Amino acid sequence: MAQDNQQDRAEALRAWHAEGTFVLPNAWDPISAAVIAQAGAVAIATTSAAVSWALGRTDGQRLSRDEAAGQVARIAAAVDVPVTADIEGGYGPTPQDVAATVSAVIAAGAVGINLEDSTAPGGPLFEPGDQAARLRAARDAAAAAGLPALVINARTDVYLFGIGEPAGRFDDVLARAAAYAEAGADSLFVPGLLDLDTLADLVGKSPLPVNVMVGPGAPAVPELAAIGVRRVSLGPALAQAAYGQAAAAARELLGAGTYTALDGALDFGAVEALLR
Repeated sequence: MAQDNQQDRAEALRAWHAEGTFVLPNAWDPISAAVIAQAGAVAIATTSAAVSWALGRTDGQRLSRDEAAGQVARIAAAVDVPVTADIEGGYGPTPQDVAATVSAVIAAGAVGINLEDSTAPGGPLFEPGDQAARLRAARDAAAAAGLPALVINARTDVYLFGIGEPAGRFDDVLARAAAYAEAGADSLFVPGLLDLDTLADLVGKSPLPVNVMVGPGAPAVPELAAIGVRRVSLGPALAQAAYGQAAAAARELLGAGTYTALDGALDFGAVEALLR
């Protein structure tokens, strides 16, 4: 069941979808979440890829429901801001699987979820009606858990995985947006779509606020805000940057025997303080 503070945090997360644009640098463990919150993020989003990596797995529902919920619990315990959990495809194909996962992450402290419509990495996708049933199960499970305000970010992978003919993808996304909104979703997540003109068209026609995933080479946040994108997230990009920095520091140490790649690192005490 939901904890006492979760309703207020869910309402806060919901309110940020109503106007303006907010940014979610995604976390994968308690320290990354605490660092992101300390930097000023209004909420913490998890990233399934980096959570899986941190637990020694590849992405794509390689974790069990309990493993995923356990990491959400550790992240939620490390911060005082709302946490929205990437639950991939719900850790099972059926509405009942999705409901069980939603119940688990609410018990772990989450106030929002991402639920994707891929049946597997790369596709195919669930039919819109089948995914709508899974979204309704998520909404019903949230109400049963005492968190009716759970924010459901419905992810569609039409663009990310290049599903269908290019000319038909926009209309497919719009049709899915309508079905997902009717089923109780609160926002539409369209990773893989970063063309500003297409995004502006989608923002104008979608019944749901639009979330995009950015990284190197993507339009800047002010450009996305200018066309009405409500929510911007990074996926595993921060984790990849952290791993890249670790690799660079190791190469320097093992090669030249110097430490310049460690410049700017958090000191030991600062890291310890994040968990107190």
